[in-house]
Amino acid sequence: MKFLMVGAGLSGAVIGRHLAEAGHDITVVDARPHVAGNCHTERCAQTGVLVHVYGPHIFHTDDAEVWDYVNRYATFLPYKNRVKTVSGGQVYSLPINLHTINQFFGKTMNPTEARAFIEAQADTTITDPQTFEDQALRFVGAPLYEAFFKGYTQKQWGCHPSELPASILKRLPVRFNYDDNYFFHKFQGMPEDGYTAMVEGILDHPGIEVRLNTRFNRDQAGGFDHVFYAGPLDGWYDYDIGRLGYRTLDFERFTHDGDYQGCAVMNYGEVQVPFTRITEHKHFSPWEDHQGSVCYREFSRECGPDDIPYYPIRLIEEKTLLADYVARAEAERNVTFVGRLGTYRYLDMDVTIREGLDCARSVLAQIATGGGLPVFSKRPI
Repeated sequence: MKFLMVGAGLSGAVIGRHLAEAGHDITVVDARPHVAGNCHTERCAQTGVLVHVYGPHIFHTDDAEVWDYVNRYATFLPYKNRVKTVSGGQVYSLPINLHTINQFFGKTMNPTEARAFIEAQADTTITDPQTFEDQALRFVGAPLYEAFFKGYTQKQWGCHPSELPASILKRLPVRFNYDDNYFFHKFQGMPEDGYTAMVEGILDHPGIEVRLNTRFNRDQAGGFDHVFYAGPLDGWYDYDIGRLGYRTLDFERFTHDGDYQGCAVMNYGEVQVPFTRITEHKHFSPWEDHQGSVCYREFSRECGPDDIPYYPIRLIEEKTLLADYVARAEAERNVTFVGRLGTYRYLDMDVTIREGLDCARSVLAQIATGGGLPVFSKRPI
């Protein structure tokens, strides 16, 4: 069969490779001049630093099969994400851990003492947290919430934390030990030569043709048996009943002669600082040695029609519109909506790869039995 992959990011590459290995004919198109989507990396000509062009991507997973999969196409070297944050003129480590707590409150508490202290700070009258603010006040209390979460969240999402669901904060743990590794996952690392080289390796198969600088329109679908669409779900319908909400990012790039901040990620939680963080990209490849440095100041704002969508908002208004688009999509034939944009969900890289593998296997099983192919790699709602 002839399959069209719209998007040369992780979803299109993984699904396309799996189907190509099964003997199918794959064409991959992407409007950008490179593969790998938002995890695209490239060398800075001035400094030699490997830059995460659309913001940093750290690979972390507990999925052993996904870890083995990416290591087929890249050499992953150890990397632990250790985030710092500026608040009140001091630098602290994130996630909030025992060091953060002791430093912030001027204490020398042990884990048991710190647990009791934070519980005393917490607002225990909140029994069923519904909002981000409720969740923070219930579990860390007002001082830590004000210092580390409130301003950053307001800048990142463009609204007050009381307007956001509690589920967002559940991804930010508090630790009562000195572990400052941002992620819990068993497998963590960075591809030695960057993500673009890894995705190029996935797409390097005689059954795959890649066409870059190629903008997709639905008229192109006619020459293929099936389309896997990793673009925006509402974009498939030309946004005819409205646009789903996203946040986008602006990057203010600057170089520095030497080490600018001493770490890869420095957050700025105070609302009066207009950017959310500064990333220093040579620290994402600690095995390399560069005199110069490339840094990004990162600004979050509402996504416009010509912007790159990063984070789906998924508030009540968007979920209502999403349900309408999903209902229309489920009546489609010969298209499968995949990935972050196609399913309107925030996805880490490992989850994107897992869903790509599962989707491709489902497709091959359906082809073998003569069944219909899936409409979504995973249903958005």
